[in-house]
Amino acid sequence: MTISKLGVIWNPSKSDGEQLRSHVADVFGADEGGIGVEWWETSPEDPGRGMAEKAVAAGCDVVVAVGGDGTVRAVAEALAGTDAALGIVPKGTGNLLARNLEVPLNDVPAALRRVRDGEPRTIDIGWVDRDGEEHAFVVMVGFGIDAQMLVETDDDLKSKAGWLAYVEAMGRALAGTEMTDITVTLDDGEPQELHGHTMLIGNCGMVQGGIRLLPDAVLDDGQLDMLLVSADGPLQWLDTVRSVVWENGIRRIFGGVDQAVSTDSTTHVAAERIAVRLSSPQMFEIDGEEVGEVSEFGVRVQPAALTVR
Repeated sequence: MTISKLGVIWNPSKSDGEQLRSHVADVFGADEGGIGVEWWETSPEDPGRGMAEKAVAAGCDVVVAVGGDGTVRAVAEALAGTDAALGIVPKGTGNLLARNLEVPLNDVPAALRRVRDGEPRTIDIGWVDRDGEEHAFVVMVGFGIDAQMLVETDDDLKSKAGWLAYVEAMGRALAGTEMTDITVTLDDGEPQELHGHTMLIGNCGMVQGGIRLLPDAVLDDGQLDMLLVSADGPLQWLDTVRSVVWENGIRRIFGGVDQAVSTDSTTHVAAERIAVRLSSPQMFEIDGEEVGEVSEFGVRVQPAALTVR
């Protein structure tokens, strides 16, 4: 796929504009009669969706999101279902979609070269409906112990202790969680009455450190994967740790299991549509961004909605 016109949407709080323009010029030859490049800055009021819509209207066939997960999500939301492809220059804390796509981190020129030279890939997008308003997500949504908490695990501890850093972070988060009754409906199935404190529904499942909270999640399988955690007390907490670190972590890496393992305190399922009703409101996040409390929400997958480079 030859790029004829490039749109760059960048978060000025994450990147130096002058340096970014220099990198784009070097990689794409923009100063030497190369491809056309148009630029848009995000703002606190609009993290990228409006700019991406303008980029599509301007005829950009590739739109690069330069920022964190919030910028990538907003740009992807506008590009879903269009002919414009998404490029990613990760400049956030988690950079979760970039990690799942193996985009180079902490190296802007390398990420731009991936956009220039990479093979286009079509992926699914998730949509979440809360209070009658739909928003896209490219990584995961949910409440309780979430991916963002794991992303913000102490970096110093992470470098020294690896997996144990995430166990420590999950323990801290678990101490502040409360169990709630949950009604879950998968696709056209019957409602199921469950009990738990954490639910994650995602299109991809890897967070920092290579940990896969949703080990069966695949970006282009036409499904969303759900993890429900119901650990209540030290013994069940240890069961959750075993599930995340051992059953769905180390054993999976070495071929001991080939699909997500549910345990007494963790439940893994997949579906195209998931409807959730909660007995008590919970703080909800979309791709790591807190968006307020919800009592019910629904998610659906839009298969092959987005082309990424």
